[in-house]
Amino acid sequence: MLQFICYPKCTTCQRAKKWLDDRGLTYELRDIKTHNPTEEELTAWYKTSGQTLKKFFNTSGLLYKSMELKTKLPAMTEEEMLKLLATDGMLVKRPLLIGEDFVLVGFKESQWEEQGL
Repeated sequence: MLQFICYPKCTTCQRAKKWLDDRGLTYELRDIKTHNPTEEELTAWYKTSGQTLKKFFNTSGLLYKSMELKTKLPAMTEEEMLKLLATDGMLVKRPLLIGEDFVLVGFKESQWEEQGL
């Protein structure tokens, strides 16, 4: 079963949820603010995604900006970045769609369609 990790108040997440619902897909919904991903989950998702770790950061978020991560991330190790992401779900780019053998970060309709969803 798909895992759909989102922030329910986020309009992009709402669009992605509607996209899944319109296709009749079954998924487990998880609120990223109340059920923050663990460092272990983030590490596994990062490795499966094929994306850079920076793609997992919500670069437009207030927390990202207030922590001045744009300047701090380049000097951080992957381990430090994963630990940081695990501290607060609002740092994580959303939505995340996790399947058996794929992880999609953010909502790009064409990318989701490429997964055969």
